[in-house]
Amino acid sequence: MRFTYFHLMPWDSFTAKEEEWPVKNTYFDPVEATKLYATYIDTMAYAEECGWDGIGCNEHHFSPYGMMNNCNLIGAMLSQKTTKAKICMFGNLVPLLNPIRVAEEYTMLDVLSGGRLMTGFMRGIPHEYIAYNLNPDESRARLNEATQLIKKAWTEPDPFGWEGEYYQFRSVSIWPRPIQQPHPPIMMSGGNEESARHAARNRAMLGINFIPSLAKGREIIEAYLEEAHLVGWQPGPEHILITFHTCIAETDQAAIDALKGGVAYFSSTLMNVQRNAQEIVLQKTKFYKSEKNRDFFVERLKKAKSRTIEEAIHDGTVLCGKPETVVKQIKHAQKELGVGWINTNMKIGNIPNDIVTKGMELFRDHVAPEVRDIEKTPEPVMSMADA
Repeated sequence: MRFTYFHLMPWDSFTAKEEEWPVKNTYFDPVEATKLYATYIDTMAYAEECGWDGIGCNEHHFSPYGMMNNCNLIGAMLSQKTTKAKICMFGNLVPLLNPIRVAEEYTMLDVLSGGRLMTGFMRGIPHEYIAYNLNPDESRARLNEATQLIKKAWTEPDPFGWEGEYYQFRSVSIWPRPIQQPHPPIMMSGGNEESARHAARNRAMLGINFIPSLAKGREIIEAYLEEAHLVGWQPGPEHILITFHTCIAETDQAAIDALKGGVAYFSSTLMNVQRNAQEIVLQKTKFYKSEKNRDFFVERLKKAKSRTIEEAIHDGTVLCGKPETVVKQIKHAQKELGVGWINTNMKIGNIPNDIVTKGMELFRDHVAPEVRDIEKTPEPVMSMADA
């Protein structure tokens, strides 16, 4: 088992009762943000000392949900503040960006870190396309084309031209080239079975974000393994990552209380405007090819808002408790899903930073030593891949 430490860099003291997205930036305090950035970056670097194998960043826009508009900037800082941990860009919202720029910046991070980069090729969530004035209906096709273009930019030794449906370049020859050959590892999101199959066709790692149930997680992983088998390769546990809200404290009740407070702020304040914007976009676009996937996404948003922490713990969709409890939860999730990577998000909403840091130290001292060597893939998943 390997672990990544993920951070959204949320604005953790937002008090306005906003319902609409984008959120007015008159609420933003640059002086306070300077302090927050310093705290968050130091915390992320500290994750290496606490035993995490990678440190994860991603990209969001126009709200207090996250202050990481460009995760590559944070990754560059982390590359110089750490020596061993993977620099995990989970990641750039590739269809919104210039793919050659993404290829160049990712390559810079790979070189700056000495070959420690893990790349995320993310499609993003629906309303991000409104932020950058792009048609959400084109998101999948843009991601497909951009992925092939970036791979070619990383691996082609000679200048080449590109004439695609969405991107045209007369001549491409990026400097620098990546250390990792043929290119850094690629992860793609698997929020539903359609996305999981897309990741498998690209021979990419599968990243699953905040599943509504372990059973749904299994369905997504089975689709990924089945599609990989169809296109001629077999992923292992090291190709599958799942993200959990994580809170570790001295006692189960202390962890539950801290997570309740953080999730309440996350859901009612940070996610509120996001949720409203996403539902509007989904009503007017074909971001998801099928009604099933659209309805699943909306239902997941609603369930995340209404489900209690106790219910989430029972469902196995969060890691929350004292170290011994979290060890059992991790082992259960690994047994059920066969994942090789767990991505932990510990700064949930406005959980105080000292509680986050204490939880990291409990992970280092009492959790990581107990879960490093577990490796068991569930039989139904493997039998489908081997069929």
